[in-house]
This record gives sequence, structure tokens and C-alpha cells, in this order.
Amino acid sequence: MINFFTSPIGLGHATRDIAIAEKLGTGDIQFVSGEGAAELLARKGLKTLDAYRPEKFDVESGQLRQSFKWLMNYYSYYKKCKLIAKDVLKAHEGIIVSDEDFASIAVGEELHRKRVLITDITETHFTTGAASIIEKKMNKTMKKMMGTCDYVIIPDVGDDKDNIVHVGPIVRKASAGRDSLRKAFGFSRKTIVVSIGGTDAGKFLVEKTIEAYRRIVPRLDAELVIVPGPSLKLADSPDYRNLGFVENLHELIYAADLVVSLAGRSTMDESIAYGTPGIFIPIQGHFEQEEGGARLGFKFDDIFRLDKLIEEKLSEERAIMADATGAERAAEIILRLGN
Repeated sequence: MINFFTSPIGLGHATRDIAIAEKLGTGDIQFVSGEGAAELLARKGLKTLDAYRPEKFDVESGQLRQSFKWLMNYYSYYKKCKLIAKDVLKAHEGIIVSDEDFASIAVGEELHRKRVLITDITETHFTTGAASIIEKKMNKTMKKMMGTCDYVIIPDVGDDKDNIVHVGPIVRKASAGRDSLRKAFGFSRKTIVVSIGGTDAGKFLVEKTIEAYRRIVPRLDAELVIVPGPSLKLADSPDYRNLGFVENLHELIYAADLVVSLAGRSTMDESIAYGTPGIFIPIQGHFEQEEGGARLGFKFDDIFRLDKLIEEKLSEERAIMADATGAERAAEIILRLGN
């Protein structure tokens, strides 16, 4: 059996874990997650325990606030998750696969289980000054846990070393070609899809994109489609289509002519994989998003020039679809360990 623990912070972990599950070819998987991520997994017909309740980021006007407080709250959340993971693992034999859920890795080590960790990061950088001393200690503990795993899967390109394996981007496979998807979604004009993931932290980006669209729409034959996800409640408007919480964002990205999003790893990877131009605005002060946005040439201040960026990106040619086989490679590693 595979005990699959998926971080419920955002939806990106769940989307790539769905891609891996589709390649595993086994029904003997128990997912453990929470909130929107758990709902997304369950919608795909995967056996899912909705047990985790993650701490929320304090984001105001696109900027991360009180990062040290969040880090301390996260540590408290981690300890609660350890208790949940212990109950689950005592009731279920088999290997552990964790997508950035370090609680299950810690419990798995105690129970002498085989363990696979999937992660984008090897250390965090949320704090500065005196507060960073505590974060550095937490990073040392995290690295130690990574060293105890049988495999650490990085969904990126890089050099493998010891137990660390780079598999490349992990993205979901579209169910149809782009033309068929555009017809199914009713996309008849240039289409801008705005997505902010599983939290309401991207509210500022949605508001700024709507403002920019209203200013430039007289010059464009384009429609705006917003996917606010499970947490942000967005009023309907004749200016845009509000799709709410969807389970096939990757197909909307493929069908779109432009995606505007926070700088979340999974959305960026899906945009690259399907050749769709993108604008990726990081939350200011969120180190992982700032690094991810910079990788594609974006920074937080770009939110104040969305008008120009949208017009520029809509005029770009679509890129050639990338060969994203990370899901297959990750599934091979997990199945090899489970045999």
C-alpha cells in the first residue's frame, strides 16, 4: 500500500500528486491532506482523508505579513500533523510518499517505513535578523529528515546526488487537444485565464488584473476567465467569466492564450509544459514565489504594469510544448521502492 501525504498549503502539491497517481496504476493508495487540496484529490476519485488544517498566510495587498509568526504557527501545525500521521500509519502498512509533509516523514522514520519525499525546496528563507536563527535550526532538522529518506524527488532539472533524484516538471496530462478543449470551454476569442491557487492570498492579483483588463479591453478582442479557487469568493460580473473551483486548471491553461497567476510552481510548470504564455506575480516576501517568479523574469512590482504585460504576452507566439515526463519518472521510483 502507498500512504500518500499531500501538503494542503495551496493546490499545487495536490495537482502534481494527481499526475503521479495517474501513472502509478494502482488503486491501493491512501491520500492524506486537507481542505481544498483534499477536495481536489477526492474529485479525481482518489481515496482521501481530509484531516489537515494548515495555517494561513497573512497576505495584505500582495505582501506577506508577520512571516515569523506564520513560521511558529506552522511548527505548531506540524506537531498536530505528526499525531494525525501516526494514527494513519499505525492503521495502514506500506510505504510513505510525502509531498512536502514533513510530519509523515518524521513518523515514518520512527516506524521504520520506506519513505519518498517530493519537494521543491531544500530550505526556507521566510525570516531575517534574529528570527532567522530559529528558522536555520528548523532547516537543519528538515535537511536531516531528507537525508533519512530512501528517495527525495525534485520536480526540476538538476544533478542527482545520494538519495536526491531530479525528475523534471510534474504536470497533469490533458484529456484532449487544444482545439477540442477551446471548443468545450467556449473559448472563441483570445482568452486570458487568471488563477490564484487554493488560498485567498491572490485576491490582490485578481483585483489588479480585472482593473487592467477593463482599461485595455477596448483595444483587445479578448475575454477574461477567472479561477478564484476554493477560498476566494468572487462576485459575478459581465466583465469576466467566474469559474470558481475547478479540477482541470491544466486544461484551461492549455486552452488559454495567456495565464496570469501567482508564482506557484505547479501553475508555472503547466504553463511551460503546454506552451501557453504566462505572467507570474510572486507574493512579496514569500521567498519561494519570489525565486520562482524571478526564474521566469517576474517580480512583485510587475503587478503595477499588468496592462503592458498582458498586451505584450497576448501578442507572443505560443511556445513549443515541453516534454514533461516527471510524473512517469516519479511513479517509477515509488513503485520500485514499494516492490
